[in-house]
Amino acid sequence: MKQLRLIALLLALFTCFALPAAWADTEDPEEPDPKAERLYEAQKEISTRRAGRYGMVPIYGRDVKDGTYDIKVDSSSPYFKIAKATLTVTGDTMTARFTVPSMSYLYVYPGTKKEASHADKSTWIGFEEEDHQTTFTFPVPALNAELNCAAYSKGRKKWYARVLVFDASSLPKEALAFDLPDYELIEDAVRAYRVAGSEELKAQREAAAEAIEAVDIDMEDGEYSIEVNMTGGSGRASISSPTLLIVRDGKAYARLIWSSVYYDYMILDEGYFYNLTEDGGPSCFEIPITKLDEPMPVIADTTAMGDPVEIQYVLTFYAESVGTKGQIPQESAKLVLMIAAAIILVGGVLNFFVKRKRKG
Repeated sequence: MKQLRLIALLLALFTCFALPAAWADTEDPEEPDPKAERLYEAQKEISTRRAGRYGMVPIYGRDVKDGTYDIKVDSSSPYFKIAKATLTVTGDTMTARFTVPSMSYLYVYPGTKKEASHADKSTWIGFEEEDHQTTFTFPVPALNAELNCAAYSKGRKKWYARVLVFDASSLPKEALAFDLPDYELIEDAVRAYRVAGSEELKAQREAAAEAIEAVDIDMEDGEYSIEVNMTGGSGRASISSPTLLIVRDGKAYARLIWSSVYYDYMILDEGYFYNLTEDGGPSCFEIPITKLDEPMPVIADTTAMGDPVEIQYVLTFYAESVGTKGQIPQESAKLVLMIAAAIILVGGVLNFFVKRKRKG
């Protein structure tokens, strides 16, 4: 019984102190109350993307043979996917009948959400229900062009901005008056160019980071703890303190663990430091400490709300707070787990022999 009580006490201590220190402040872009509605709206707007493919040029009704064709439709929003669509061409006029796989939208409008909200209701395009899905008949002035399509939400009772692109390359070849470029090949080439450029830029930024001189510290090489204070930003995100202090060749470096998983790089002077976490846990960075007991400006980039945003912070590392590595919350958590595991193992072995002795 004493062993069980000790195990329970250790696990309780771990839950109360170790876990909150590492995880309690984790940032969540969809966190409810009291800003749930505002965050929901922001998420729906930010999640939109550009529809269509690089290099596309508009194709008009005069360039398409009369007839009805299945056509692929690209939507700017994951909340407004087009399950299937048919294009009807008569002379210079094109219309599309497309299906949204939900009952979430009552109307669509060929324009922006502002134009839809001010338009006469008679111009709104209502839906037809088919197997619990909504089908709309929509004017198509051009293929391979970004067309505004406002969508009226049944639940939210408001208009949302959407962009649709009717992909001409998905039509039969004989339906078009001319051959189209290979847009996939163009996209692959552009993507390869951008990747090569981004890798080169990343290498330059990392080289600048390596050139940053860390402050001298009168300690033997090894790992310690140090208190760090952070100011700036909205106050929602934080970094763990004390944090890991690494002394290497008499220079001071810090291993920073954020309360959020959404930080992808930090900027110090002209150097970029990239997230070391690979398992989806809190963002982690190793940066040189350039000042002790003085404000050290940094920038951290977060993707918590979709689009990346660079936020300015100020870090202050306190020289007198340097202590053992065991003072770091994460290290204490590891120690508690190791002790608990050892006690459970020893207790299990003892219990086995006690039961065996009783049977004998």
